[in-house]
Amino acid sequence: MPLAVTPADAPGRGDRSPSGDMVDVWSASLEPPAPLDAHLAGYLSPDERGRADRFVFPRDRDRFIAGRAFLRLLLAQYLGAEPRGLRFRYGSNGKPGLADEGGDLHFNLAHSGPLAVCALARGRELGVDLEQIRPIRDAEGVARSVFSPREMARFESLPETARQRAFYEAWTRKEAFLKALGDGLARPLDSFDVTFGPSEAPRLLQTLGDPDEARRFSLHALELEAGYVGAIAIPGDGWHLRHARWRWVEGR
Repeated sequence: MPLAVTPADAPGRGDRSPSGDMVDVWSASLEPPAPLDAHLAGYLSPDERGRADRFVFPRDRDRFIAGRAFLRLLLAQYLGAEPRGLRFRYGSNGKPGLADEGGDLHFNLAHSGPLAVCALARGRELGVDLEQIRPIRDAEGVARSVFSPREMARFESLPETARQRAFYEAWTRKEAFLKALGDGLARPLDSFDVTFGPSEAPRLLQTLGDPDEARRFSLHALELEAGYVGAIAIPGDGWHLRHARWRWVEGR
């Protein structure tokens, strides 16, 4: 079976990076070359293959398979493990983690359209989100349903030309924070404030019920490809991001 391998600057098998204050960020196309895509389902668990079979549209099924194969192959590089043998656990709100092989390695995966991103760190939970920028029907109405009053005031202060990107900046930063907490939909999106918009550095401003929580998290913007907006949330500060692009390459 052809193997999918990573670029030359990828961690070798069993490499325990990232460490210290480093966060590794990998982006990958979910549309690998035709000679490889037919083989990727072989890396998935029976449960994952069952989930893939439930997709109605072939494109969505193929992207799901590519995303799970990418995750397994990437984690295997860090752990020195076989990708097919990795087992996952899921939190009460569906956030995945390594069942037992990962030690203190934490990861989070997001995808939008044909692009996926996976962030990894040691010793800290983290959250990542990614969105392909596209027109939003009734953007103001959607914003009112998820933004806090403070965020809505900021959104309405922006010129029309800046609002589409600003919406996705706010959305990905809010989603990344919730994923770092593992809260999923348990915490309303309008119960905390983030910065967004031109010349606004990513920051969690405040959360309801815990005045100190915002100071315990850092937000980082991701500019992975043109037409996409992304964000990472992670406890603490002083983190350094290291980005690499995954290449689907047929092994020897």
